[in-house]
Amino acid sequence: MAGKHRKPSPLAISLRTTGGLVAGAAVIGAVAVTAQAAIGAAPAGTGTAKPPVAGAAAELTAKAPGSHNVPNKLSGDASKASTTPKTAAAAKAPAKAPVKAAPKTPTAADAIKLATSQVGIAESSSGETKFQDWYMSTARAKETLARDGGDLEGYNDAAWCDMFVSWIGEQLSFGHSMGSDAWTVEHAKWFQSRNRWGSKPQPGAIVFFNWSGSKNIDDIEHVGMVIKDNGDGTIQTVEGNTSNAVKIENRSPGQIVGYGYPDYAK
Repeated sequence: MAGKHRKPSPLAISLRTTGGLVAGAAVIGAVAVTAQAAIGAAPAGTGTAKPPVAGAAAELTAKAPGSHNVPNKLSGDASKASTTPKTAAAAKAPAKAPVKAAPKTPTAADAIKLATSQVGIAESSSGETKFQDWYMSTARAKETLARDGGDLEGYNDAAWCDMFVSWIGEQLSFGHSMGSDAWTVEHAKWFQSRNRWGSKPQPGAIVFFNWSGSKNIDDIEHVGMVIKDNGDGTIQTVEGNTSNAVKIENRSPGQIVGYGYPDYAK
């Protein structure tokens, strides 16, 4: 297998308010009406919700509108209208939506725990898995199709080792640091372009392979996750699409092209 680590197939897939709260004050009496006309319309306050900036893979979450910036005192002598009953809009300001906490940055142990929990999941009789189904539902799949060519359904027939790794990142809300792809070569280059590429095995690192021993990033054929350094030159890994299933393996350094390092919490 070479390049995109595909199963034998002809398919080429190589992946929002202002409210204006117009407060108005209802002023009763002809004198007050005249004064109000001379003053002009009461100013309205506004509040604008700004979306946070998302990372590369990523997924924008818009904040709910904040409180409105309502003036404490309207133009003119608002104290004269203090006994006027409040309108329903003025009496009840919009409630603030609860602020959603940012996702917790996972540790390497978190990633390994999730990955190994999938051991034993295998392809269906038609050669498909939940990892391929998930990837096909993502916006990232459309991006990689535009880059690599092919059609969306083709991911069902593609090797899914990298979709497995990408699925782990998504479940941990960590795709911005783990990357998301269906092509091992481009995934490795993604780490390299972020200066998170190297040759030292670390738990939770994303490990890229070439079975013939090439150390050229363009020759990468397979990908998995490091569980541990065995201390004898080999590493223990968890990998998708290994004999058509998620399995734990022991790999020798001669098969390893390099490692991508997600920015895990310590």
